[in-house]
Amino acid sequence: MSNDSNVGQFLAGYYRVFSTLDLNAIQTYFHRPAVFIGPAGVFPLDAGTLIAMMTRTIDDLRAKDYGHSEFILQDEKPLGSQSAFVSGIALRFKTDGQELERVPLSYILQKAESGWKIAVLLLHAA
Repeated sequence: MSNDSNVGQFLAGYYRVFSTLDLNAIQTYFHRPAVFIGPAGVFPLDAGTLIAMMTRTIDDLRAKDYGHSEFILQDEKPLGSQSAFVSGIALRFKTDGQELERVPLSYILQKAESGWKIAVLLLHAA
């Protein structure tokens, strides 16, 4: 990545904030609009859709005794000076520290005036 890139720090911050399950804070990490790609298809993530998707995810995690998440970076590639591709595994843990699940994810990040933002979130097989 370029010298001014802090993709790793951005994702570490995102996962710290995601672990709080604070929807208002989580959504600040996303570009508007963004795109979600997963088993159910491709969806534009405007503000309303992002909030609806994250609310379902947060409710599901709370029901599973969710404690926190960590991201294991597996691949990072610059896509020019303003964007980057990042891929890895989101490890989710219960409040007692037991592993809850592993979620393979890839991101396309776009640099905005305020720093990196998630432009594409891709949920995929390992």
